[in-house]
Amino acid sequence: MITEQIVERLKSIMGSENRVLLEKADLVSYSYDGSFGAYIPEIILQPVSTEEVAGIVKLANDMKIPVYPRGRGTSLSGGPLPVHGGMVLDFSRWTQKLIIDPEDTVAIVSPGVITADIDREAQRHGLMYPPDPSSSHVSTIGGNLAENAGGPRGLKYGVTKDYVLGLEIVTPEGDVIRTGGRTVKNVTGYDLTKLIVGSEGTLGIITEATLQLIPRPQATQTMMVIFDDIIDAGKAISAVLTSGILPSKMEIMDQASIRAVEEFQPIGLPIDVDAIILIELDGHPIAIRDESEQVKQVCLDVGAREAIIARDEESAENLWKARKLVSPAIVRKKPTKISEDATIPRSKIPEMFRRLQEIKAKYEIDLVVFGHAGDGNLHPNIIADKQDKEEMKRVEKAVEEIFTAAIELGGTLSGEHGIGTMKAPFMEMELGEAGLDMMKRMKKAWDPNNIMNPGKIFPETKGQKLVLVHD
Repeated sequence: MITEQIVERLKSIMGSENRVLLEKADLVSYSYDGSFGAYIPEIILQPVSTEEVAGIVKLANDMKIPVYPRGRGTSLSGGPLPVHGGMVLDFSRWTQKLIIDPEDTVAIVSPGVITADIDREAQRHGLMYPPDPSSSHVSTIGGNLAENAGGPRGLKYGVTKDYVLGLEIVTPEGDVIRTGGRTVKNVTGYDLTKLIVGSEGTLGIITEATLQLIPRPQATQTMMVIFDDIIDAGKAISAVLTSGILPSKMEIMDQASIRAVEEFQPIGLPIDVDAIILIELDGHPIAIRDESEQVKQVCLDVGAREAIIARDEESAENLWKARKLVSPAIVRKKPTKISEDATIPRSKIPEMFRRLQEIKAKYEIDLVVFGHAGDGNLHPNIIADKQDKEEMKRVEKAVEEIFTAAIELGGTLSGEHGIGTMKAPFMEMELGEAGLDMMKRMKKAWDPNNIMNPGKIFPETKGQKLVLVHD
C-alpha cells in the first residue's frame, strides 16, 4: 500500500512532481500493454536518471512495494503489467543519451531511446544496429533488452542479446552495478550481461546499455516467392538455407494474412495462393544479384509457383510494407488478437504448419500464420472476440496445443516476445520442474523481497492455466 507519506518521499527522490502521476486517468493508461489483462498501478513514476531509479528502488525494497519497469507498452506477453499494483516506472522520457562511437563501433544509450533511432544514427557512420523488432519505430531499447527482442534480421544477424556489450543496472536492493564494458571479448566471471538481457525486468532495471554496431551492408535485394501449398513453403526455407546462401530475412505470410492486408490496404499481393515468402539478401551488389538467381531457382525446384525479384528499392519497400501491415490488418475482422511466437527448428516448419492447420480446424478458430520463417520463429495469431466467451474458451485450448506442438517438435515457447504473464503457465512444460526451480532460485538470490516485476515468467500457483476469459 502506497501511503501519502511514501508519495511525498518519492516526490523528493524525483525532484519533480510533474513526473509523479497519480490521477486515475494516468493510472488506467498504464494498466495494459499489447497483450491481455489490465491491472491498475498505484502510482506512475517517470525517472530520467540512475540516481532517481536507485532511490526509488531502495525505498520500494524497504517497504516491499512492487516495481514494474515499462517502456512504450508494446509488449505482447504482459511484461510491464502491474499485476500486484505498486509502482510503474515509465522510462519513455529518459532519452537523453544516444552516443555513437564509430572508432569502437559501439552505441551508448539511455533506456528510453527508440530502437530504430539507434540504427538511424549508426547509419550516419556507415554502421548498423541489426536487431529490428517489428515495433522498433515505437519500442524503447530498454524494453527490447528486457525481452531480448528479435526481428526479421535475426536469421542472419541474431537477436538483441548478441549486440549487448555492457549494462548499467539498478539491482532490486537499489545498488548500481555495471556489467561487461566496451570490448567485444570479456570473460571475467559470470556473464551477468546476458543474464539480465531477456530477464524481463525481474532481476534488475537497465539504466544504460553499451551496444555493438557492425558495418552496414552495401546493398540489399528483395524477392517474393509464391506457393500454392504452405507445406512447400516450409520445405523451401530449409532448401534455401542449405544451399550455401544465408539471407538477411525470410518472412512468411499465409493466405489469411495476405487477404487481410489486401483488404486493409491493397498493395498487389497475389490472393489466390496458400503462402508467400519474402526474402532479403544483403552484401555486395554483384554478389547478391547472383545469389538472388540461385535462391529463385532453389524455390522453384521445391514447388514454388513463381519467384519475383523486386526491380527497385520502391517495389522492395512495398513488399516489406505488406509484411508490417499484417498485424493491423487482421484485427479488422475481429477485435481481439492473441499474438504468439512459438519457435521450432527450421527442419520442423512443414510439420508445424500441418499441426497449426489441424488446430485451426479442430477448434474452429480464425488462425493466421506469419513470421520470421527463416529462423523458425512463427507468429500464429488467433483473431477472436473476447466478448464471445465460448469462442475464447476454444482459443485457450488452441493456444495450449500450439505451445505443446512447438515443444514436442523440439522448439520453445517464445522466440522474441518473452514469457510475461501470457506464457508463465507453460514454463514447466519446456523447462521441467528442476529447470524451473533453478530459475526461481536465481530470482530469489537477486530479489529476496520479490519486488522486481513480480507475477512474471513464473506461474504463481501450481498447475496455473492460461485464462483469457472469466465467467
